[in-house]
Amino acid sequence: MTPYVLLIVAVGLERVAELVVSKRNLAWALARGGREYGFGHYPFMVVLHTGLLVACLVEAAHRPFIPWLGWPMLAVVACAQALRWWCITVLGPRWNTRIIVVPGLPLVSRGPYRWLRHPNYVAVLLEGIALPLVHTAWITALSFTVINAGLLTVRIRAENAALALALAEPSVPAPTNK
Repeated sequence: MTPYVLLIVAVGLERVAELVVSKRNLAWALARGGREYGFGHYPFMVVLHTGLLVACLVEAAHRPFIPWLGWPMLAVVACAQALRWWCITVLGPRWNTRIIVVPGLPLVSRGPYRWLRHPNYVAVLLEGIALPLVHTAWITALSFTVINAGLLTVRIRAENAALALALAEPSVPAPTNK
């Protein structure tokens, strides 16, 4: 169980790193006229993702590690993290945990965005299934997946609407430091 606890702690620390990057990118976007959309669901997203980590630990304490399931799921978790950070890298300062859109910027169409409109959500989906299953926490995997499907439906609709509005507006020049 101790290696699994370390994995969950590592994922939690990765989330903190994401929040640091997100905060920096939020300042960048706001300085360029970025606006936030769909804030209403954001607190639920924070609770759900935090709850995933806690539930993994609680349920896994009562479940065995099954190597034929755990090792492949760990590989899926690693691939999900790689995809997530690829998305963050490709979007650069435009990436955020919130829906912040800078008017006038074109959609990103490189990296994983060549093939998928929302590849980061594929990473979230994969991780939400695989992370609990590393230590056979199938109730957590199932619960998170079902709840997250509803949340992602709301989020993707809000994000698509925000992007459509932003693409229709002229770009806002960056402020100068005079």
